[in-house]
Amino acid sequence: MTTHQAVQESAAIRRARHDDLASAADTLAEAFADYAWTRWVIPEHDYSARLRELQELYLRHAHAHGVVLVTEDLAGVIALLPPNAPDPDAAVMQRIIALHGDRLPRLAQGETNEPDDASGDAWRLETIGVCRVHRGRGVGAALIARGLQLAGEAGATAVTLETSDARNVALYERMQFQVVHHSTPAEGPPHWSMRAEC
Repeated sequence: MTTHQAVQESAAIRRARHDDLASAADTLAEAFADYAWTRWVIPEHDYSARLRELQELYLRHAHAHGVVLVTEDLAGVIALLPPNAPDPDAAVMQRIIALHGDRLPRLAQGETNEPDDASGDAWRLETIGVCRVHRGRGVGAALIARGLQLAGEAGATAVTLETSDARNVALYERMQFQVVHHSTPAEGPPHWSMRAEC
């Protein structure tokens, strides 16, 4: 399936409205329920509730400072941030720290020593998720294609992302992303950093 066909066959994609964000967070929480990275960095106690709240916190930040796209039925969500996006405010950061609890130090495992984008124009694909019953229909590919398009129109030279699932790597590679860093730590899930030129 081509990217064009994926866009045509998926539900209509639009920018998220403020009142979409709670439902979009539900979609992401479902999509990441069994994701190796979130299972590694979020405590098991109240895992589902912590995951759901973290997704909404991150989405609200991306909505305020970047781009959040959804399918019309909210079965798919993608969020991207520009390089000049600020960090979440102090209250949000404190809540994020609390939700990660004693697993907060594990977040550093996902950080790489790769140099920052030399031009400073690379956006980050912060998150993408599709409800299980809608997977395999080109929705994720359509969201990525639209996200790359909007980032390019906003002046991005590239879009970067991180993933801990080899199946995601294959999807991103079909969307022109290339692996720029890969690690397999002794503890925790593997980690890939990827980049696509706009």
